[in-house]
Amino acid sequence: MIPKVHECTSSGDNDPQKKNESPPFAWSGGPAEAKSYAIIMRDLDNNALLHWIIYDIPPDAAALPQNVEHVYQPAVPKGSRQVYYRGSASLFGYQGPCSPSSVNTYEFTLYALNRATLTELNDKSTVRAAADVIAKATIATTKVSGES
Repeated sequence: MIPKVHECTSSGDNDPQKKNESPPFAWSGGPAEAKSYAIIMRDLDNNALLHWIIYDIPPDAAALPQNVEHVYQPAVPKGSRQVYYRGSASLFGYQGPCSPSSVNTYEFTLYALNRATLTELNDKSTVRAAADVIAKATIATTKVSGES
């Protein structure tokens, strides 16, 4: 189960435990050819709705802290960028699970990319455009999922 602190704050239930904080991640053993990393969060029970995309994560990064800033270019990890989420809460970065009437499965995929920066993306790019660019630059992936 995904802890409540990572659930959205826009579902209207005013639960003080819900903070819409991105979860912390750590990884190791990425391919030596990786020039950057990206993470995409999908709601597998809602047409693979994209909840979060962070990309241009430097190749020497091996972790993300909890609660990455909700800005286009967060301070940590340095150089990374996030896509603007257009939905129940319009913001840059992470939008946590918002399934008040059902339990959904959310998948986090870490992508090792063959490019250091995805220069065709910017602060106006859509989640679909970003996901397509990431897919084309992918050399390896790993996944973890949870329910909320």
